[in-house]
Amino acid sequence: MKLYYHPASPFARKPRLAAALLGIELETEKVDLFAGAGQTPEYLKLNPQGKVPTLVDGDFSLWESNAIVQYLGSKAPVSPLWPDDAQSRADILRWQFWESTSWAPACVVYVYENVLKPILGRGDPDPEELQKGEEKFHRCAKVLNDHLASRPWLVGDSMTLADVSVAPALMYAESGKYPLEGYDHIGVWFDKIQQLPAWASTDPSA
Repeated sequence: MKLYYHPASPFARKPRLAAALLGIELETEKVDLFAGAGQTPEYLKLNPQGKVPTLVDGDFSLWESNAIVQYLGSKAPVSPLWPDDAQSRADILRWQFWESTSWAPACVVYVYENVLKPILGRGDPDPEELQKGEEKFHRCAKVLNDHLASRPWLVGDSMTLADVSVAPALMYAESGKYPLEGYDHIGVWFDKIQQLPAWASTDPSA
């Protein structure tokens, strides 16, 4: 299987993290989005959105990061990361849907304003945009923090693909200046993930 990715993308980090935890070896190819590589005719045939990640397995091409994570889970032997029971899998899916519809959009505001704009030369962070994003971020962070107050992981008693999908957005927590003060349970949970060899091996600088 071959993964097209960009190391700076938290969305592309999800399948790399999942593969490392599941013991799946992926062939990887960097797509230089900043140089327009995502818009070439060849790449758009694989992913019409021109984004990363994209997974190719033989004649099968798959985009959308959480779909790729689930596919990798199904290709590995039975693992606590993707438990073989309907309720656990539904719970994992719940958090993956939440990540894509709520958590990631809330974090992206800070990533764009505080990280990407300086890189792309698009001016200083816009205080109005950050203020508009703040309510959404705190609403999401409270949901996540409250859930983690009484459990070590998002689903069950061990790490699952839910954690794999939700955690990568936090790779820009410091540089993106996320307002995480007071969300101690998120901090404890994310610290555990950062200690994993799989997290270190998927660091953009690795």
